[in-house]
Amino acid sequence: MEKIELGTADGAAENIKKIAELFPQVMTETKNVEGELEHAVDFDALRDLLGDVAEGERERYQFTWPGKREAKAEARRPVFKTMRPELGKSKDWDSTENLYIEGDNLDALKILRETYAGKVKLIYIDPPYNTGSDLIYEDDFSMSNDAYSEVSSEYAFDGGRLVANAESNGRFHSDWCSMIFPRLLLAKDLLSADGLIFVSIGQSELHNLLKICDELFGSQNRAGLVSRQMKTGNNQGKFFTQNTDYIVVYARNANFASPLKDDMSPELIEKVYNKVQKTGPRAGQKYRIMGLFQASLKHGGSTYPITCPDGERVITPKGLPWRWNESSFKEGLANDEIVFVQSNKTPLLNADTGKPANWNIYTKIWLDARLDAGQLPSDLMLKTENRHAAKELSALGIPFDFPKPSPLLKHLFHLVQDKDYLVLDFFGGSSTTADALMQLNADDCGNRKFILVQLNEAIDQNSQAYISGYRYITDIGEERIRRAGEKIRAEVEEANRQLELGAEPRPVPDIGFRVLRIDSSNMKDTYLTPGDTTQGSLFDYADNVKDGRSDLDLLFEVLPKFRIPYSAKIEERMLGGKTVFFVDGDKLAACFDENVGTETIEEMAKAKPWYAVIRDSSMADDATHANYEELFRTYSPDTTPRVI
Repeated sequence: MEKIELGTADGAAENIKKIAELFPQVMTETKNVEGELEHAVDFDALRDLLGDVAEGERERYQFTWPGKREAKAEARRPVFKTMRPELGKSKDWDSTENLYIEGDNLDALKILRETYAGKVKLIYIDPPYNTGSDLIYEDDFSMSNDAYSEVSSEYAFDGGRLVANAESNGRFHSDWCSMIFPRLLLAKDLLSADGLIFVSIGQSELHNLLKICDELFGSQNRAGLVSRQMKTGNNQGKFFTQNTDYIVVYARNANFASPLKDDMSPELIEKVYNKVQKTGPRAGQKYRIMGLFQASLKHGGSTYPITCPDGERVITPKGLPWRWNESSFKEGLANDEIVFVQSNKTPLLNADTGKPANWNIYTKIWLDARLDAGQLPSDLMLKTENRHAAKELSALGIPFDFPKPSPLLKHLFHLVQDKDYLVLDFFGGSSTTADALMQLNADDCGNRKFILVQLNEAIDQNSQAYISGYRYITDIGEERIRRAGEKIRAEVEEANRQLELGAEPRPVPDIGFRVLRIDSSNMKDTYLTPGDTTQGSLFDYADNVKDGRSDLDLLFEVLPKFRIPYSAKIEERMLGGKTVFFVDGDKLAACFDENVGTETIEEMAKAKPWYAVIRDSSMADDATHANYEELFRTYSPDTTPRVI
């Protein structure tokens, strides 16, 4: 009977397995610190296979810092933690597809990787800018695992593992790099093949962020570096006022990612699409003209003579092609999409004399066709200053310092050519990402979902937020989503009441969210040595679930083992007098009640779920235990049964 392995995957072990699949001849066995044999890579054999490599004292191009090796190791290290549902803090628990996660984002990324690898279309983060006055996550990789877990648990209880990173710190930039590197490494695994990551950053760490992202994503996948005007009127600084920050954009794979698309600005439309069709089916429509001949088109296309209104036949110079082939030209001529203009400065030639022609030829580019196509966004943003953000939160009655403005994020999300995708923000802050996403869904009837992660960072007791009753940043983030969601609901419903006759009402978007809190595993540590146990203590492990953990806690710990999202719909059914959870339809059937007998298991099997889980210690008797797998083989041979 197969038991579910707890904890996240060991990244190093996964990489060794990949090497073994490609090059089985380089695998060997070695003893670990416990004296047990385990598989390992013979790097000398691997070098023989790969040939010459950069090694030793040979010069090479690389970016490194004190602590980089440990930062890489930390990204691969498994964690034995779980997501515990917080129904009391959640909104629309049964119907929402959004998630809000309380806890260290490094732990969150490792846990999310089990289920969401390759499923996130867009990541936006606003990490600490490392200006010397803000806080960063304290990643002390020199600690032992036991000491790290102990400190981590203590800080998680009283508000978070954050420390001030003063410029006087000798590891000022190194500490920041060690903090961001493993998080970006894990985040890359979560991105879909066509996914993008947007990272807001200031001047202090821009150079380091670009080098880290070039290493992790590849410089060929750098999609852009956006300069944003974050404030005006600043007269601070020695040489220049620092009024800009940046958004670094990378694609998971630039070959698969769709180009970003922005709306055409009213100014551009007024300036460029300045002609109006006067007759025909398109009367009243705006257009601009573009030369049918363009010297830059040196390849493709076709050459042919065109007869102008006065009978003159014209051709292109030097045998270069027209922008349209002859068939398309004739079709455009019939549809009134060709414009002939007399000009004495034409680049065209008279086909009969070879001298300059008296005509130039243009095609009409219709505005209505171009509106859907949009335009490439600019890498300079001028209308999303931070001063607007404080007003947004003030309007919601929430005090918070230095949030990002929702129009900034709303604009970034709008650039992606899709309305149904998953967004991850693992520096959740005041939940601007969630607010912006809900606003955009309300505007265009989209179905974008979010996952936000925020550490339980304690709020300064002298701040207005603390005085207003907030104790942790997560309190502010969750309350903002609630209030912003209700504001959006009211606006949509009011707009629907004022619809014109025959107009379709807009749906209220998903404004709910499930709150999950990162905690230690629900299961007791039963992997003890003989010296750690006594005869009496063995009874403590008859039930391997920790005190105070609910059946729903257990369910959420096993979901990642079957790659079932935390937002999946959950239904409770009574089978054989016991409560059975059915998740995501009939994908998973799980029962954690006490004294579960064969009747319940038989009913679970008859439901034919993909997977089934039951507590090993909760089976009623030895007969039930012995028949567990046999019942599924009888009634549902395609089901994969497991125990926890």
